[in-house]
Amino acid sequence: MRSLLALCVLATSVCAEENPDPAALKRLVHQDCGSCHGLTLKGGLGPDLRPQALSHYDVEVLSDVILDGIPETAMPPWRPLLTPSEADWIAQYLLQGETP
Repeated sequence: MRSLLALCVLATSVCAEENPDPAALKRLVHQDCGSCHGLTLKGGLGPDLRPQALSHYDVEVLSDVILDGIPETAMPPWRPLLTPSEADWIAQYLLQGETP
């Protein structure tokens, strides 16, 4: 229950921003996406999310998947919690990988 509350607070603080908050979105990716895709994003219940595994996708496709999920799979829609610009930021982050 406590982690669900933390997720709601994080999601609310992420969505409250007009401009994407990179630190909050990185935490979201590594903690929440990482719970299915592996904490290092190498895959788990969900597929590998590292740049080499996603390089054949463009930002728009990944952003749509983030926002709308994938029906009949474990990938949920994040549209209730993220704005389109935040989903675009996450998609670009996944395609570029971690930067110093």
